[in-house]
Amino acid sequence: MKKFTITFIALVVLFAFSPAGLYAAKVDPAKATTPVESVEMQAIKNRISEIRAMDKSSLSRAEKKELRMELRSMNSAVAANNNGIYLSIGAIVIIILLLILLL
Repeated sequence: MKKFTITFIALVVLFAFSPAGLYAAKVDPAKATTPVESVEMQAIKNRISEIRAMDKSSLSRAEKKELRMELRSMNSAVAANNNGIYLSIGAIVIIILLLILLL
């Protein structure tokens, strides 16, 4: 009986000091904002598409190398601008294991 009363008192105290966020007024969800591409990013993407559409068979070896280097640098600039979330295989395995253990 003593264990029951202690548990009951703990539950009453727990619910008495519940977070005030439970009683907050309903808040409208944040508007989904789409990132606006800058003029520089659009110019880089246009240049990448121009390079890929270009006929490279008539270019010399040095010109091809220069185009490759330019394309790599622009691709890395575009990739750095994208704010994506990248998960490794190990992280995905850990997440799946945690979900299996918790559910």
